[in-house]
Amino acid sequence: MIRSKKLSNGIKLEYLDKGEGETILLLHGLGSTKADWNMQVDIFSKHYRVIAPDLRGHGNSSKPENRSEYGISLCAEDNQLLLQELAIKQCVIVGFSMGGAIAFEMAVKHPKLISKLIVVNTAPDFNDLGEMGKEMIKDRTRILETVGIEPLAKQIAESMFPEDEQLELREAFYNRAKMNPVESYFNSFITLMEWGVGEKIKDIKVPTLVIASDLDYTPVSLKEAYAKKMKDSKVEVVSQSRHGVTMDQPTQFNSIVLNFLEK
Repeated sequence: MIRSKKLSNGIKLEYLDKGEGETILLLHGLGSTKADWNMQVDIFSKHYRVIAPDLRGHGNSSKPENRSEYGISLCAEDNQLLLQELAIKQCVIVGFSMGGAIAFEMAVKHPKLISKLIVVNTAPDFNDLGEMGKEMIKDRTRILETVGIEPLAKQIAESMFPEDEQLELREAFYNRAKMNPVESYFNSFITLMEWGVGEKIKDIKVPTLVIASDLDYTPVSLKEAYAKKMKDSKVEVVSQSRHGVTMDQPTQFNSIVLNFLEK
């Protein structure tokens, strides 16, 4: 069921709500929508209540005009308020890429909301990605300013799903990424790249699963390094997968998640 709620902070979030039982909150990646989870919803909702919103600035949710109205802390607030509106006192949070950043932020600010944390192909400090981060800002800013969102959407879709047999995945991601207004995409992107939890990662005590693709943009070693800083975490590596693991290796991914939740 697709629903929509206007939150007490004025933001409207569209979200999918399916299944019954313990809640899993699924947070999608930058420039995408809740469709990042299309290959998880039916499986997870057999055992859990699945909530999957379009994040602020994305999909069918509110797209504020000003850059000051974007950022990981505000997205975390949105999702905390959504859970509050739905009278959900605790849940599992699964965050992919930018959604993982939001999940980290919620784990730091609202630890009692979270029973288990799953972060997927992400980092706790996007503001500390070194040369890779600087190049990403430079490259994406140049593309957006000169030719707009469609060429960038094409570039990202091709890097995530380059194989011939991934044509359907590539086209589906491109078709939703190209729908982003340039301003809302840029504001979401640049505020993400300014964000990090820093040493607060050491305060995260909830059981945490870090899922890392072997062919992701950032190496498995980066995920292993930050996982060691958390009090109760483990790393699972998905083989033959790039950044979009929820889509390119859904069977492996779903099995890893469900095994972690059932323990």
